[in-house]
Amino acid sequence: MTDGMYVTDDAAGEGWRLRLGDSCERLAEIPDASCGLSVCSPPFAQLYNYSPSPRDLSNSRDRAEFFEHYMFIIREQLRITSPGRLACIHVQQITLQKVLHGVIGLTDFRGEVIKAFQDAGWVFHGEITIDKDPQAQAIRTKSQSLLFVTKERDSSALRPALADYLLLFRRPGDNAVPVKSDVTNEEWIAWARPIWPGCGDEEAIEAMTELGLILPRPAWYGIRETNTLNVRTARESADERHIAPLQLDLIERCIRLWSNVGETVASPFAGIGSEGYVAVKLGRRFEGIELKPSYWRTAVANLQSAEREHSAPALFGAEVMA
Repeated sequence: MTDGMYVTDDAAGEGWRLRLGDSCERLAEIPDASCGLSVCSPPFAQLYNYSPSPRDLSNSRDRAEFFEHYMFIIREQLRITSPGRLACIHVQQITLQKVLHGVIGLTDFRGEVIKAFQDAGWVFHGEITIDKDPQAQAIRTKSQSLLFVTKERDSSALRPALADYLLLFRRPGDNAVPVKSDVTNEEWIAWARPIWPGCGDEEAIEAMTELGLILPRPAWYGIRETNTLNVRTARESADERHIAPLQLDLIERCIRLWSNVGETVASPFAGIGSEGYVAVKLGRRFEGIELKPSYWRTAVANLQSAEREHSAPALFGAEVMA
């Protein structure tokens, strides 16, 4: 169906469904308390523009309008989540720019997201800080606050790199189906730490370890910035900027820790299908919604690929037994 720039469609496979359209509307199609977990990275208000659509949250006129629209999705996430189960929300802080805001600084987007979820009825359950490589961030964002030239000119203008945050929210109520995770005790010892070093720079990690700044835990360094599904095939000329898709390692940890095999994982901002790709490969079901047609088409292909990869071992095993 088309309505000007707005298009809807549906695709489905073995264990997954991906809806093309506005999450504010299409989340209503998912039954109450049918999802054991949701994992997503919402648009970062007025930071990254994903499409020219007026329905796109990234095109909000200001922060107030962004959260007015986002609250519809937060409430719907609460409705579709089973009592006692979690939503994992990936965010980062948002910078202020001199040309747009008159000053260079930061706003507490993380804190505003926490408040919005609490106002919608969620319980703030926990958070994880994900380390970032400052040099890689300086190259990618061109931030003057991270550059060597700024340090030499006037180091009062320096600030640390921006971390990512994984915010955990729990729907009130008792969990009727305990999660039986396959995460080992050794993995949990590492993942239970409040900071996940995740820059993916092995040389930096080795140097920090030698200095005693990081304990040598091999499983701990799995959050690699480059371990993402390829977004380039989904880009269009109307895009201004696009943040890299959520890291597959991060999604895998969330799904393994907080959902059971066979349960449904949801994402109201499916993008190119990263959350669904990991969910299907790990034997979960997936419900996703994506607004932008080019991302939706790429996500469908990625979910079909995950479906094939998940079923391949079983087919191979059946051939061997025959």
